[in-house]
Amino acid sequence: MIVLNLECKNFRNLENIKISPCEKMNVIWGENAQGKTNLIEAIWLFTGAKSFRNSKENVFLKFGAEKAVCSLDFKSEGIENNAKIEITDKKTAYFNDNKLKSSSNLVGKFNAVIFSPLDLNLISGGPSERRKFLDLSIGQIYPVFINVLKSYLRAVTQRNKIIKDYRYDSTLSVMLDVFEEEIATNGRKIIEFRKRYIDILNEYLPNIYKGISAGKEILETSYITKSKDNLLEELKLARKEDMYSGVTSTGPHRDDIEFKINGLSVRNFGSQGQKRSVALALKLAEAEVIKKKTGEFPVILLDDVMSELDKTRQNFILNHIEGMQSFLTCCDKSNFENLSGGKVFNIRNGGVE
Repeated sequence: MIVLNLECKNFRNLENIKISPCEKMNVIWGENAQGKTNLIEAIWLFTGAKSFRNSKENVFLKFGAEKAVCSLDFKSEGIENNAKIEITDKKTAYFNDNKLKSSSNLVGKFNAVIFSPLDLNLISGGPSERRKFLDLSIGQIYPVFINVLKSYLRAVTQRNKIIKDYRYDSTLSVMLDVFEEEIATNGRKIIEFRKRYIDILNEYLPNIYKGISAGKEILETSYITKSKDNLLEELKLARKEDMYSGVTSTGPHRDDIEFKINGLSVRNFGSQGQKRSVALALKLAEAEVIKKKTGEFPVILLDDVMSELDKTRQNFILNHIEGMQSFLTCCDKSNFENLSGGKVFNIRNGGVE
């Protein structure tokens, strides 16, 4: 997957820009609030996903403009394609001049992996952040997983509603049986999917992190679940405790991922640079998994990844991300002074210089 040209008009503060990036590393640098992240965000929207900044669509328009237009020429599997997104009070998407029902129909046509400062929550945040990453990643390569997860979460929600009244009305046990059976059936599938994905991720993750740390640190990643072989039995045994808390206390919605560097928990003992490095390694490993599944690397989008990284780690990012077209934003020229190849774009006041 290669971006050939990107053009944006009136997208956030990007008034009228056009870039033709190279196939390797593309550095987008400039002072704060000049439009660096906006350019990365524009590329990301062509994946069909929502903004990684959790933005509402009405903020995409440049102040005073009635319409924003972003156009992307890209090559996938050797074939050149064009996608266009028009933004007014809604988003309208086109692929090779054909209007799509929704911008979400771009999913699968253009693939990218994004790293943003918010991804540090993957390491420092609670288990829900790591489960979300895992489930979104699995859903990209195993679409059937999405329906399994939806059915599971729906059954958990129903059980939570019933369990609160169960102590007052034992006839509800029949309904509990139904939802617990569904939770157990889909829960086992979710755990299997997640463990399988972690296994695939671990084919790449340790070596990627070893490269980032220049061989000085060893990263171990494991899936942590409290669920044993018989989830249905665990649910029934937990009824008494759960009816007082009002929540389902067992199942994959309570699971986590654990990261250890040289045997120590990254979340509890890692430095900011190590946490950022693990989050980055996760994203690069995710790209490798996508390549394994689709036969093609996604585009890599790295927003403000260089902060709090030493020169060794910065050098790895600049010069040793192999086979993937990358876009990297930064504020300081010194962050890319060791760039041995690639292209540099200076963003100022929403324009490219």
